[in-house]
Amino acid sequence: MLLVEDEEKLAALLARGLTERGDVVDVVGTGAEALTSAREGEYDVILLDIRLPDRDGFEVCHRLRTERVWTPVLMLTARTAVADRIAGLDSGADDYLAKPFAFQELLARMRALARRGPVPRPTDLEVGDLRLDPAARRVWRGATEVSLSTREFTLLETLMRRPDQVLTREQLLGLVWGDHHDVASNVVDVYVRYLRAKIDRPFGITSLHTVRGVGYRLTEDTP
Repeated sequence: MLLVEDEEKLAALLARGLTERGDVVDVVGTGAEALTSAREGEYDVILLDIRLPDRDGFEVCHRLRTERVWTPVLMLTARTAVADRIAGLDSGADDYLAKPFAFQELLARMRALARRGPVPRPTDLEVGDLRLDPAARRVWRGATEVSLSTREFTLLETLMRRPDQVLTREQLLGLVWGDHHDVASNVVDVYVRYLRAKIDRPFGITSLHTVRGVGYRLTEDTP
């Protein structure tokens, strides 16, 4: 398994406990190292701390899912607010364990995830006649290919992975710009306008909806 934890004492304690029960554990302390290890290694489970020195666990998990790395992820964090748990699961995590936790509970959750194994995911995402290929980073509306910037693509992918679900501006900021972003929340509105101008307006339809006072939702095409 891959343990991503920058608190050295906690990482050593967990690694020792896991190793003593026969697990093979790779330990890294940054988001960049986590991405490299997860891409190159074959793990049954990734234990991922949210608070990392270079980027947060939400961003790491989202990046792995974007790159089609489907290893089960168990997030470890002292952040226990409902919004944080939702953000973790929405970023692609499979489970969420709040610190401090009992080691036996950690083991039980890991066993459950290992039994489940990687979840097969569709190659393409489809919402109505809008299609997105995460690997090739290409988007089509019907038979017409749509050119998007990197940020526009990431925002659209985030919305397409949660069709018909309302996402708040704060959730979108965390998932698309990362938890350590230094941009204002209205940047989401700006990029939503950019997306509408490319995926909706030229085709005379509305699929990207504003939920007033809450956020945005992507649905099937509405004439």
